Amino acid sequence: MTVDSAGHWDRLRRLVDQRLSEYINAVEDCPPRLHEAVRYSLLAPGKRLRPLLVLLAAEACDASTNAALPVACALEMVHTYSLVHDDLPAMDDDDLRRGRPTCHKQFDEATAILVGDVLLTLAFQVMAQEVHPPALAAACCWELARAAGACGMVGGQMADLEWEKRADGRLEDLDAIHQKKTGALFRAALRLGGLLGCQNRDDSRLAELERYADRLGLAFQISDDLLDVEGSAEQTGKRVGKDATRGKLTYPGLLGIAESRRRLGQICQEARQALACFGPEGRHLLALVHMIELRER
Repeated sequence: MTVDSAGHWDRLRRLVDQRLSEYINAVEDCPPRLHEAVRYSLLAPGKRLRPLLVLLAAEACDASTNAALPVACALEMVHTYSLVHDDLPAMDDDDLRRGRPTCHKQFDEATAILVGDVLLTLAFQVMAQEVHPPALAAACCWELARAAGACGMVGGQMADLEWEKRADGRLEDLDAIHQKKTGALFRAALRLGGLLGCQNRDDSRLAELERYADRLGLAFQISDDLLDVEGSAEQTGKRVGKDATRGKLTYPGLLGIAESRRRLGQICQEARQALACFGPEGRHLLALVHMIELRER
């Protein structure tokens, strides 16, 4: 990772945080407790990786950051909603997220459910209102809905729950879970950013961005699984060791730590290769691969 990329990412994250705050403040007639809980969850310190991917893909395809910000923020809303719901006792039952008590611990379970509902619906409201022309807004809404729904992130979460405490999982089963649970929003992020700059869906750059996203999403999940085994709550901002406790199907559990690291390196190299067609315009996306390969949080 270069200093150039790190500084660029920080600037984009600040823009995302500022715009997210503006969108939440603009919500009218929201009950004060619900508004507070939404702000607590959405504006918690985070990597902002998915909105960052939207903005970097838009840049690589010659779209403006300002045009891409509503889409980037909408994706972060959907991601945050998924975290709030995943943390609930009926799902992953977590009490720490981004270094703070999870939403249902800070408020209560019913409020946390409603926070997720607010964020999911607000995401599509933002894109419908702020992406132009209308045909592009419709395309963006379709991409995000497909990625977030039963055939994408939600379906992946269901599969993840179904595989708990089963001992017959194979690598292809694990990959299939995370191509949906984690990978679907990664693919959406890169495709959404690309759509803002590409003139049509047949542009070859979209296919390369999607190939990069597939590899990056798997790399992120493997590194996440490794952190759950090797990391600490202070490093990651969330409880560690929970996957083994719940009997989840994970890469270290299935392959072992050494083989998981080897596979992480291989997949990161494939992600780098997918960016070859972008040349210098893909340098910040390339640096993200390095960051994920070496991440500690």
